[in-house]
Amino acid sequence: MFVGEMLLGVRLSGVEAVVARVTGIALLGLGIACWPGPPRVGMLTYSAGVALYLAWVGLTAESTGVFLWPAVAIHAALSATLALDRSTEGDTRSVPK
Repeated sequence: MFVGEMLLGVRLSGVEAVVARVTGIALLGLGIACWPGPPRVGMLTYSAGVALYLAWVGLTAESTGVFLWPAVAIHAALSATLALDRSTEGDTRSVPK
């Protein structure tokens, strides 16, 4: 990974690359949640992104941990819940005009 190599001076591989990518997905979701609009969109971005990425890791990687597929299932269920939730309760932020 180019960014890890430029920041740390070493090439990230194996589990470090997976953790770095999940962290990148989390930062993207946090940035989207901070934009005007419902923070739910950022949470949905994070959860769906992690579910898809971990599923891809599970299907293409040689070794997977015992909690990988339960984590995929939990993130997929959370993504479905966030996508289907149409309520506006809890969104108390005011958007400046």
